[in-house]
Amino acid sequence: MRGNQGEDGVCMKAGVPVVLVPGLNFTARTYAAQLPVLWQFGPVQIADHRRGNSMAAIAKSILDAAPPRFALAGFSMGGYISLEILRQAKERVIKLALIDTAAAADRPDQTEKRLKNIALTREGRELEREEALWPLVVHGSRLNDVAIRNVVREMSRETGPEVYINQQTAIMGRADSRPLLKELKMKTLIVVGDSDQLTPPAAAKEMHELVEGSKLDVIPDCGHSAPLECPDRVTQLLVEWLAA
Repeated sequence: MRGNQGEDGVCMKAGVPVVLVPGLNFTARTYAAQLPVLWQFGPVQIADHRRGNSMAAIAKSILDAAPPRFALAGFSMGGYISLEILRQAKERVIKLALIDTAAAADRPDQTEKRLKNIALTREGRELEREEALWPLVVHGSRLNDVAIRNVVREMSRETGPEVYINQQTAIMGRADSRPLLKELKMKTLIVVGDSDQLTPPAAAKEMHELVEGSKLDVIPDCGHSAPLECPDRVTQLLVEWLAA
C-alpha cells in the first residue's frame, strides 16, 4: 500500500482506522490538536465512552461501533477502557497507545477520593470538585493557562453529572490489567508527563516493562493532560506510532 506525504513531511501509511478514547470527564476536544494530522492515516473515530457504568459495558459499546480492526489510543480513563477492549477483542487491535494512564486496579485511597467526588457531584457541587482537582490535571506551570482550563471546564459541562458518576463507578471497578500486558505483541506506545500526579511516570514505566518491545516517552514539563498541554509532542509521537 502506497503512503502519502503529510504536512510534516512524514510518509503516511494510508488506510489505518484509528479509534481515540478520551478520559474521565473529557470529550472529543481532548484530541482536537491531533485530528488534523491523524486523519491522513485513515478514518479517525472518537470513541463515545459515555454509555455504561462498568468497563466491560463501555468497552463493548465502543467495540460495537468500531471498525473490524483498528489502531487504538486511550488517554487516562481512555487507557483503562483500551485495556478492557483488549481483554474483550485483542485480535481487533492493530496497534496500541496508552497516554497518561495506568494498568493496575484502583487502590483503596483512590477509590475513597472517587467516592468523595461522586458525593460532591450528587450534591450539585461540581465547581468545588473541579477547583480541588485542577492542580492535578495540568503541570504547575499551566495552572493559570486560561485556554486549557476553559477547555477542561467545557468538557465537564458537555459530560454532565450522570455520566461523570457512571465513569467514576466504572473506574473504581476496573480490573488489574497488568497480567494482560504481558501477553501483548502489537506495537505499543506509552506516553506520560514527567509531572503527572494522577497516573505518574512510575505507572507508565511499569507498563513499559510489561509490554515487550514497547516504546516509552516521558514528556518534560508536562502534567496529566499531555494531549492538551503538549499537543505537538503527542501528535508527533502518534504520527511516528502510526507511520511505523
